[in-house]
Amino acid sequence: MTPENSFLLIGLGNPGREYNSTRHNIGFMLIDLLCLRLNARGIKLQSKAIVISTVYEERRIIFAKPQTYMNLSGQSVQGLLHFYKIPIENLLVAHDDLDLPFGTIRIRPAGGPGGQRGMASTIEKLGTKDFPRLRLGIGRPPGRMDPKDYVLQDFSKDDMKLLPEVLDRAADAALEFITSGLNAAMNKFNGGLSSDKE
Repeated sequence: MTPENSFLLIGLGNPGREYNSTRHNIGFMLIDLLCLRLNARGIKLQSKAIVISTVYEERRIIFAKPQTYMNLSGQSVQGLLHFYKIPIENLLVAHDDLDLPFGTIRIRPAGGPGGQRGMASTIEKLGTKDFPRLRLGIGRPPGRMDPKDYVLQDFSKDDMKLLPEVLDRAADAALEFITSGLNAAMNKFNGGLSSDKE
């Protein structure tokens, strides 16, 4: 596979069992689902990340979950992008987003970190904010709760019921990005659980 025919999909999260089902780890959850759906096997540790690669629709996909903790995620993104010589337009970073209601996903070609420390680290390490990302809405914390505490909590029971549907839709969007391109994925998937557009 040529670098132009290869894609790097990175989900942001925190390593450690205690963080498995927290809101901050929805990026990890998406990567796990994609690997399960595509029967991707062969886990290795590379560039401080858990890495699994597979072939889908004649395209090579490298899935990665950085193991550095969120605020240093950019180290893994930069290392893997350079090692596999993947064009930056073939990178997709999936992360939790406080500014989107739970159940909403947004694919974007570029943008700032929006307070997400993993994205801030990635932008810093890559030296640009012009790369595709998949924003996974987790909603705002209730009342005066500190966002730092909110993102490290498990999803609520109500949200947990909808989470599989949200992740399925996000997985479809990621695969659409790979097979049909950024614009097609944005047109088809930007919105909530229904097919509504922005």
